[in-house]
Amino acid sequence: MQDYAEISVKLAIAFAGLWAMTRLLGKREIAQLTPFDFVSSLVLGDLVGDTIYDKQVSFWKLLFALAVWAFLSYSFEKLMALGKPIRRHLEGRPEMIIADGKIDRVVMRRNNMELEELCMMLRQQGIFSVSEVAYAIYETNGSLSVLKKSDYDVVRRADLELESSRVVLPRSLVEKGAIQPDGLAAIGRDEAWLRRELRALGYAIDSVAFAEWTEAEKLRVIGYSSSTRECGL
Repeated sequence: MQDYAEISVKLAIAFAGLWAMTRLLGKREIAQLTPFDFVSSLVLGDLVGDTIYDKQVSFWKLLFALAVWAFLSYSFEKLMALGKPIRRHLEGRPEMIIADGKIDRVVMRRNNMELEELCMMLRQQGIFSVSEVAYAIYETNGSLSVLKKSDYDVVRRADLELESSRVVLPRSLVEKGAIQPDGLAAIGRDEAWLRRELRALGYAIDSVAFAEWTEAEKLRVIGYSSSTRECGL
């Protein structure tokens, strides 16, 4: 029984420590997985896994290990923030893998990338032919930034000399049968209004899986019965 209690305490310490490290290092650790972030995740997983089940490792040693790793990670981030030359040497630099519609085989070999992998990364951005690409940059976090050729680019309102329209952020009003007060406040409505509109569409609050206020100033409702209805105002 003592072993289970010790494991539970270590897990709690590890959870709190990893949460604190995530807050300290910022969202970049999650949103942009650089090579250093990948190595850091592997080391942290191995560190926590080994210390939790090792009876020879005390709570204090676990805390010390997490603190040292957090300090090293934080110091590394601050070091890279000193300037672009340092960041470029430690983290690498983006490389143009397609220029003027031509694939740079040298850059591909330098990054150990096959043509099939490049095509897959293009498809993930909705591009199914390399002939559509004018420029593509291979970023340091392994993602691909693409600029299409003008023939395949999306037409904008300005290109057609159309008047600009106001952009409205969709707001969630109901989630899993629960009213979202922040969403109602953002569009200047109250709960009584929402209930009236839902009744007009044949819904009760508890029968709504999701409801949002859209850019077209419509209430879009998805019920638990998988039906979707809209009400324009």
